[in-house]
Amino acid sequence: MQTYRLAGCTGAGRLPTYWLPCCRGARRQSYLPADVSGGRRELGKGNHRMDPVLSAVRLSVQEAVHVLSSSEDGGHIFSTLGSLKHYLGETENPALPEEQQEFARIHFPTVLRCLVRRLSPGWLELLPDGQLEQLWASFFLTGPADQAFLVLMEAIEDAAGSSFRLMKMARLLARFLSVGRMAAVLEGQCRQQAEPAFPLLQATLLAKVVSLPDHLGNRLQQENLAEFLPQNYFLLLGKEVLRVLQGVVDSLREEILGALVPRLMALTQGHCLWQRVCWRLVERVPDRAMEAVLTGLVEAAPGPRVLSRLLGNLVTKSKKAQFVMTRKLLLLRFSCTTPVLQSLLGYLAEDSQRRPLLMQALKELLETWGSSSAIRHTPLAQQSYISKATLICLAHLQEAELRDCRAELLASLMAGVKCRLDSSLPPVRRLGMIVAEVASARIHPEGPPLRFQYEEDDLTREMLALATPWPVTDSPSAEGPPVAPVRGEDPDKKTAASGGPQAQPEGSDSELDSDDEFVPYDMSGDTELKSGKAPVYVRDCVEALTASEDWERWEAALRALEGLVFRSPAAAREVSVELAKVLLHLEEKTAVAGFEGLRQRALVAVTVTDPARVAEYLTAQFYALNYSLRQRMDILDVLTLAAQELSRPGRLGRAQRSASGPSPQPSSTVAPTWRAVVEERIRSKTRRFSKGSAGRGLAPVPNEFNAVAGYFFFPLIQRFDKPLVTFDLLGEDQLVLGRLAHTLGALMYLAENTSVAVPMGKALLEFVWVLRFHGDGYMRRGLLSAVSAVLLSLPAERLLADLPDELLETRSWLADVAEKDPDEDCRLLAVKALLLLEKLRDKLLALSSH
Repeated sequence: MQTYRLAGCTGAGRLPTYWLPCCRGARRQSYLPADVSGGRRELGKGNHRMDPVLSAVRLSVQEAVHVLSSSEDGGHIFSTLGSLKHYLGETENPALPEEQQEFARIHFPTVLRCLVRRLSPGWLELLPDGQLEQLWASFFLTGPADQAFLVLMEAIEDAAGSSFRLMKMARLLARFLSVGRMAAVLEGQCRQQAEPAFPLLQATLLAKVVSLPDHLGNRLQQENLAEFLPQNYFLLLGKEVLRVLQGVVDSLREEILGALVPRLMALTQGHCLWQRVCWRLVERVPDRAMEAVLTGLVEAAPGPRVLSRLLGNLVTKSKKAQFVMTRKLLLLRFSCTTPVLQSLLGYLAEDSQRRPLLMQALKELLETWGSSSAIRHTPLAQQSYISKATLICLAHLQEAELRDCRAELLASLMAGVKCRLDSSLPPVRRLGMIVAEVASARIHPEGPPLRFQYEEDDLTREMLALATPWPVTDSPSAEGPPVAPVRGEDPDKKTAASGGPQAQPEGSDSELDSDDEFVPYDMSGDTELKSGKAPVYVRDCVEALTASEDWERWEAALRALEGLVFRSPAAAREVSVELAKVLLHLEEKTAVAGFEGLRQRALVAVTVTDPARVAEYLTAQFYALNYSLRQRMDILDVLTLAAQELSRPGRLGRAQRSASGPSPQPSSTVAPTWRAVVEERIRSKTRRFSKGSAGRGLAPVPNEFNAVAGYFFFPLIQRFDKPLVTFDLLGEDQLVLGRLAHTLGALMYLAENTSVAVPMGKALLEFVWVLRFHGDGYMRRGLLSAVSAVLLSLPAERLLADLPDELLETRSWLADVAEKDPDEDCRLLAVKALLLLEKLRDKLLALSSH
């Protein structure tokens, strides 16, 4: 095996033997590793036997490449690719570091080339739902970026003109750019390398990066993608260069402060001269560098006291420092961790000269926290960050300080609580409840306390703990977070909860009256005696639910109704609309366990039994007067569940079995019919040469939702823009509008391949287009889900034939949402919808090529 040297280069210029140039005529050269199927490789100078661990990696890759090259078994290919992920460190049990390094340096390009060779429509369809394509693409998007980029460019240059492989690789390259992998390519060349750099490899990378628009334009011609146009690509490249340079600057700053801060911490402890030197040092920092220095110091200092020794009263002397510490790090950025945030605000609370700035910060935080515009346009992570900062400020301020600004603080707090409780997103509402409870108790302790019901999780417990003042120590993390008091806990019970001794009341005879020697009677099998009898007819249930004063009979009727409806569908159809009306207005008169579930299941059963009439009634009531928001959302839930049940194969058989009670035991004697006897005799005398399942698959059945989909869908979508006296979907009732968008998307998805799917899709895209700029994040999620439902429910040919203009408009909107929307979930849904559009185009290209 030869060792290649670069002309005019020695030492660091030598190209290692595992980067073998593959000559492809005079056109170009590839500088990626050659195939691993050859014999022993040479590492460094001379021939050395490979390490056994590295040999095992090579054997594993050889076996995997063989499977990927020859197998047509989708499951085997999937498991093989999963085993290779083991070497990229993306599994629960990653490979050893030396194995990962060997795979990344030598074998990774070989695997990528193998994946490129196997790329075809039939190969990707070996597994359903795009599983194989997703795993295939992940190797290019998560492995070493420079090697993946060069293999992508190589595959595009080698692909035949206007082919499925060419377009698939081009779209994968566009996705490679969109997820920030170009920054990883550049960053890899800036990072310190364990081995000398290779100028020829760097020159190749540089040439490919700079000339990418030319290469892609020449190969794709009229089918070139927007991402590869020079005006778009070089804009993205400039942003990626800035990202990499920012990372380089941050890493250098961390290295400097990592060596400087620990030493200054020790020198300034108890030494006033060193403290004055540090204060003078940071005061002389130029304004243009003040933000970087302060950010690094705040992140490196382990507590507010250390920060005070290093900075002194800098924030009172420098306007730039004050802006960074009280606005930039609190309101404009949200990257600080909770301990860093506590150090920053604890530093402002440490000295009497800095405490007015802490009060100023609290006012600005509450003003931002209560801004309706900020709630709509800032991500949830930033809202949580501002909420935590608000609680920490409240924990540091004294009651007398808060009393002076009580009116202003309460005004901002109440405005924010109203906006947050009106939000459609449960996390936003919960943030409003937590901050309102804590802030109202601290700002106005004499007033009535606010109490909300919300689910407690890790974030809730963390925020309640932040409301307790932290002890001023050098390291808050060493002390552990203070324990938040449990809401509603009696202070008198704390001694008992702590396990301390409790004084018995005088004259207590507890020891004499102890019943420990008695064994308790087992009552687990007992059942409550019911005087009422469950109705046996649907009409009896209607009567019991409307006119009965016997609450046990009322409960028995509610519990029996679902089964009676499925057992007697004809009788249920006679009173279906009346029964739906009764259930829609039914209120819980007694403490019935699972009342909402019983009522909903009964209403779904009635809708499934008589879908056209009941759906027509429910959709009309959705826009009627004098209904609560809860009832309107119940209507949407029932319509979705009923449509799901109607579209499910084999529904009638299951419904009849569930309504007719438990099936007979296996030991019971059931007389077989003549058809079963004949089939059994044929089966016993038939000789089979395969070991497949002898049972027959489910017989094809029509989609029952097909005939009634219009009754569910069109009445809901026709009147959303007409406000009522008590119901305004485009105004304050945006929560119901978001639920409506999700419901319409679900109905569209369940109407897949039905006769009304195309007009439903057209109407739904028009609905999306009208509301695409809605300010509520939950609403935008519903719209994006609806777009995905349209793309999944309609055949590709019908979409492009009947809705070409709508698809073009939707694609531009999706691209804008994926890049600029402040809500992370919205961006993710937009990316998924764009991928569905790309798959749609790929499918049409594959059909046209055949």
